[in-house]
Amino acid sequence: MDANKRSSISNATTLEEMGAFWDSHDFTEFDTDAPDVPFTVARAVQIEAELLTALEQQAQLRGVSLETLVNLWLQQKLNEEARPAAA
Repeated sequence: MDANKRSSISNATTLEEMGAFWDSHDFTEFDTDAPDVPFTVARAVQIEAELLTALEQQAQLRGVSLETLVNLWLQQKLNEEARPAAA
């Protein structure tokens, strides 16, 4: 950190001072007027190698990413499962 500069919140002039400050403070203590930022939660799931290869091929054929295809197909399956069984 440039010796002539100070951190905007901690007023620290060194990285060590800044680290010590944040070790004893939490960013929620400061009203920065920063907007909430939407985020998504992702999770890794193991997939058998042959199944992954087939999914990658299908995604390429459809011109979409692997992630898009998997999410679309999983959503479709969940929608099917949510429908009441036909009597």
